[in-house]
Amino acid sequence: MSSPPIADGRRERKRLQTIEHLVHTAFGLFAEHGYDKVTMEQIAARADVAKGTLYKHFPVKEALVRHRFHVELAAAAPGLLQELQALPDCVSRLRALMHASAAFSERRREYLGPYLHYRLSEPVDTLGRDNRSGLDQIYARLLTQGQASGEITDAMPAQHLADHLQFLHLGVLLRWQCEPETSLASAFDTMLALFLDGARARRAT
Repeated sequence: MSSPPIADGRRERKRLQTIEHLVHTAFGLFAEHGYDKVTMEQIAARADVAKGTLYKHFPVKEALVRHRFHVELAAAAPGLLQELQALPDCVSRLRALMHASAAFSERRREYLGPYLHYRLSEPVDTLGRDNRSGLDQIYARLLTQGQASGEITDAMPAQHLADHLQFLHLGVLLRWQCEPETSLASAFDTMLALFLDGARARRAT
């Protein structure tokens, strides 16, 4: 016999409350002591949960960062999309999205390295939509609009273009980690130009 819907809903609410409590606790400790110095055992102790409870939801410390990043993006996405739609064309929307990403990454620089390392080390079969940030879906939406307006080629599905663009996005973030003196917004501008125009040299006619 299956569980009643009310009981299922109560368990899910409890699960989500536990997750948010663990993440809030972890980031409080990160702010106090620095990310690198905080252990999973300290997080469990401060949250007043068994270590097994913490590891059930977050197998490693980096998973806490991934959760926070993805929740923040999901919360910001509706307002950001509304702002982007006010811009006149696909290119300006993509550029504005990347500049917003640059500002976010600069504010979260301490956690960006662990986030990228964890995301790129996950097995491919775990990278389903539920585990992704949702940024690819925003890219896909903007590129679909660009295809409809004739600004973007329709030789490839918008989602495929979005996947390529997101991998370029990750590449820029990885390089920025090694070259912190560079402007992240400018690096994104260069990457976007490469994505839109390609790398082949144009012969003068």
